[in-house]
Amino acid sequence: MKVLGISAYYHDSAAAVIDDGKIIAAAQEERFTRIKNDASFPINAINYCLGEMQVTLNELDAIVFYDKPFLKFERLLETYINNAPRGLVSFISAMPVWLKEKLFLRSAIKKALKKYDSSINWNKTQLLFSQHHVSHAASAFFASCFNDSAILCIDGVGEWATASIAKGSGNKIELLQEMHFPDSAGLLYSAFTYYLGFKVNEGEYKVMGLAPYAVNQRVHIEPYKQKIYSHIVTVFDDGSIKLNPEYFRYATSLKMINEKKFETLFELKRRLPEEEIIPAHCAMALALQEVLEDIVLKMAAYAKKITGARNLCMAGGVALNCVANGKLKEKDLFDQVFIQPAAGDAGGALGAALAAYYLHFKATRIITAHADEMNFCRLGPSYKDTQIDALLQNSQLKHTKYEHTDDLLELTAQLLAEGKVIAWFEGRMEFGPRALGNRSILANPAIEHMQSELNLKVKKRESFRPFAPVMLQEEFTTYFGQEYESPYMLFVHKMLSGHCKPNSGFTGNLFETINQNRSVLPAITHIDYSSRIQTVSAESNKKLNRLLTLVKRRTGFGVLINTSFNVKDEPIVCTPSDALDCFKQTAIDVLVLENYVVIK
Repeated sequence: MKVLGISAYYHDSAAAVIDDGKIIAAAQEERFTRIKNDASFPINAINYCLGEMQVTLNELDAIVFYDKPFLKFERLLETYINNAPRGLVSFISAMPVWLKEKLFLRSAIKKALKKYDSSINWNKTQLLFSQHHVSHAASAFFASCFNDSAILCIDGVGEWATASIAKGSGNKIELLQEMHFPDSAGLLYSAFTYYLGFKVNEGEYKVMGLAPYAVNQRVHIEPYKQKIYSHIVTVFDDGSIKLNPEYFRYATSLKMINEKKFETLFELKRRLPEEEIIPAHCAMALALQEVLEDIVLKMAAYAKKITGARNLCMAGGVALNCVANGKLKEKDLFDQVFIQPAAGDAGGALGAALAAYYLHFKATRIITAHADEMNFCRLGPSYKDTQIDALLQNSQLKHTKYEHTDDLLELTAQLLAEGKVIAWFEGRMEFGPRALGNRSILANPAIEHMQSELNLKVKKRESFRPFAPVMLQEEFTTYFGQEYESPYMLFVHKMLSGHCKPNSGFTGNLFETINQNRSVLPAITHIDYSSRIQTVSAESNKKLNRLLTLVKRRTGFGVLINTSFNVKDEPIVCTPSDALDCFKQTAIDVLVLENYVVIK
């Protein structure tokens, strides 16, 4: 049975195809259009997925959209009615779009697919709609290797649900409890993201990265936390929350918050984008992060209580908060935790397809011996040497093709040891927000100032942003004391003290703070000695595993910086042409395109 899943029209549009439950391909539309967080109908992603599976629309058994627009419209309309006359401007702005495009999605989807393939026969291929949190839950549980599991989904909002707890068993998912809009942990975090001067639905991870700079500011953090708990949000023992509507505007206007009330409460003006970041912003970020961790840990404990499950699956945008994930992992509430690597709305496309296959068509589920069914996120397009060769010939850049992979890896390892920054393009593009070694920028983490130089000269982004390490499995134990596999860069842990050096915390100057030499691997050690870990094995990425082994022979550590192959405000590169364009406009020293090497 062949099923296509689609997410679209809100943010992070994507498509995914499965064949008898096996995930064949998945990709985000932004990678093809080069529009970050592209919300348009994912026709390019659909075209890729169908091509990868070598089928036409008529050969599909079902096409599934990842949420139910009528339920979402019901929530929108009911919210406006309940808050009238507030929200009139937002209502007038939103209604034409809904009435023209979003409410009648069935006809809009059929029209878009008819334009793509005029021969489509809707009598043969079913068009289905999955609930938003069912899509999230299915994306995690059915992609995991668990036969039984608690499932926790936390995001901004789907139709009505903002968080849900379910029990997965075999080919079934049983919804046990939901939290509804406007009370939302995801929207709480997004509200503070806006207050701190970052873009909603994009800058939340910047807030998470900013928070550790306040690690030595407990005297300021605690008052902020108390104000959040006493005025902004009530957190109950089961992790459910109640937001104070006086401080928020997202339900009734085009703004996230009541800026005047936020500024009066915290005695801090809302930071405008590109304004200087001061210690108070860092303290606010950490206070928020700790409140979110409190919510997530309580929800997880309650999920354990009502399901009795030994395993946990997570999805939804909040599941990408890897600091909270690390705290959850260290609590040992569950034997195993699987987080869908594409936990946001893009992963909803995959979840919609899986939900239809198992829940609608009631297909038998067979658990394999793999770690999971995600193929280590290698679900996007790959490119042949002939395509790369033609591109490089036309570019007139000097390049070398290596016939033997070992020779290529030996050269790359040596260049990394010498401090070169290398763009690494290999195999199938990753699905989800992380570059995991197929569309990555690699560098030596032991070199001082590498973090700030990569941010400013290569990534062209905020200098405070931390970089994640990719490492051999044994290095995870050596440097962080952890032994589980972490192939998706979804958990943060602190480095063991024996590898750390004292630092003075946030000095008030971000650039000075970043360049403190605080560990034996300073460029991947955040100011609180934490790192967002990716481990690599021969199974997860044979070529990268071999490269790390060669790096260790030269440097003594099998660890590299791994950051996504892109610059600020652009999607991760997809094609060899994208890679070449990014290489030429940055200070990257070396480009490795499959078996080809270009050195500036």
